[in-house]
Amino acid sequence: MAKYRFDQIAINSTEKKKPVEEDRFTYLGLEHLDSGTLKVTRFGSEVAPIGEKLVMHKGDVLFGKRRAYQKKVAIAPFDGIFSAHGMVLRPKEDVIDKDFFPLFISSDYFLDAAIKISVGSLSPTINWRDLKKLEFELPDMDTQRKLAEVLWSINDTMEAYKRLISATDELVKSQFMEQFFYSEKYQLVPISSVVDRKIKKKKDISKDFEEIRYIDISSINNQSKRVTGYVEFPIDETPSRAQQVLEKGDILISTVRPNLQNIAVNPYSEENVVASTGFCVLRCEKCLPEYIWGVITSEAFTNAMCEQASGISYPAVRDSDILQYLIPDAPIEIQEQFAAFVRQSDKSKF
Repeated sequence: MAKYRFDQIAINSTEKKKPVEEDRFTYLGLEHLDSGTLKVTRFGSEVAPIGEKLVMHKGDVLFGKRRAYQKKVAIAPFDGIFSAHGMVLRPKEDVIDKDFFPLFISSDYFLDAAIKISVGSLSPTINWRDLKKLEFELPDMDTQRKLAEVLWSINDTMEAYKRLISATDELVKSQFMEQFFYSEKYQLVPISSVVDRKIKKKKDISKDFEEIRYIDISSINNQSKRVTGYVEFPIDETPSRAQQVLEKGDILISTVRPNLQNIAVNPYSEENVVASTGFCVLRCEKCLPEYIWGVITSEAFTNAMCEQASGISYPAVRDSDILQYLIPDAPIEIQEQFAAFVRQSDKSKF
């Protein structure tokens, strides 16, 4: 295999424009890109984005250069504008096959090498001047074409499974609404009455720990609803927003842009995992986690939060808006029936 510098493989398009009103319909930000898929399923902004943005054309490969450890790569589905925190990449077709190119950019081989040259601590970013010097080995063009054909076939199969999983999730949501919200036999109570709000603060962390593991909005994949990682900081250098000490199983709800449903469950058992104040943390006390998860993933909850949100560019709700949301006060044994259904659904998805 031949070795090439990255600037021999790809063109980094730096064409920019200042958005006008109609550009908000074809805007893609990093928040619209999901790790693990080249497909874009969300786009647009409620208002015209502020500041210059990159011009993208249908078929361009979009790469999130900020917090690249999230591994966000996608193919532009239309002409439009893209976040300046990303790169718009195009293949040099004398070196790399155009169908193989997006698969190469989304590969661990490329991304792991790129992440190593990120600079900065809070929002590590990849600079083109460093990226263009990286060297990669590529197979010959015939091999690339054959690989692309096989890999795209695999990708199509994966996307089909994702659609099945999504359909299973919709079935769970439907079951939840049928069992609880469409029933009038349960009294309504605020979420605050069934969760523990005694969340420790960063200052309460044992002095034995030298580092903080920080989870913020960028740590969540809002498609899979999972925490994808954390950023480590020396305990005396953590961001001011790193305040809420988490326990394993805590449910995190972003209070910013509630329409995006940036929610997840903390998977870590360590005692030095801290969440941003941009999350409302729900720790189940008098209810089952599956039940609260059913609440916050429902369309009714999302719509209610969107109605309460204030702000234009980054509409947000308060913790109190979430905690005051009324839910059916279903007995634990009834919640357990729904939880069993969720667990069976999870087995099917697995």
